Amino acid sequence: MRIASLHLHPSSGTVRCLGQQLGRCDLRALRTRTALSSPALAARLEPTMTALEVVMTAIHGALAPWWHHYTDDDRARARSRLERFNVARFADRTLDTLSAGERQKVLLARALVRDPEIVHLDEPTSGLDIGAREQVLADLTALASDRDAPAIVVVTHHLEEVPAGFTHALVLRDGQVLARGTAVEALTSEVLSDCYRVSLAVEHRDGRFTARLARPD
Repeated sequence: MRIASLHLHPSSGTVRCLGQQLGRCDLRALRTRTALSSPALAARLEPTMTALEVVMTAIHGALAPWWHHYTDDDRARARSRLERFNVARFADRTLDTLSAGERQKVLLARALVRDPEIVHLDEPTSGLDIGAREQVLADLTALASDRDAPAIVVVTHHLEEVPAGFTHALVLRDGQVLARGTAVEALTSEVLSDCYRVSLAVEHRDGRFTARLARPD
């Protein structure tokens, strides 16, 4: 994810993002067209920032608001992203006073504040209870149906956390590609049994996937 989101150079191989090749382009300009949200990045944010400040920091690609000047337009843009995820009422609350689900919605708002062309989300529902998880997945499903939304890549280890409406999947094990294609084609019982080295039965219903141990014949 760090390589794909242009935060780390590979030790070998070639990286292309949005038609540009890493190492042969203006990296600073290319990064403005992408966004990353991950637990590692969230841990580096100053917890005493307000939700509004957390979102605004992404406008300059910063982790804190102290070194940049923000305009009324910046504040309005950040607030509109909070409104999109129904957390604008927390704009003046500090990050450390929000629940895990509320913080994740603020981080999603942060990822979208610059209107990127592609967003990378690393385990966006990690650590959430079922209710908060389903709310975040509903937000991601709504984004998937929005024609004006950017392309979104979600990394997860849990099949039930694949949002409805996400069209394609890439299954990796030990850095190797096991399957790629539409989600229905790639996320099958056979592929995931091979991936996790245990016999699994995968079901797909109403756009969502589930898996459980396959019953012996």
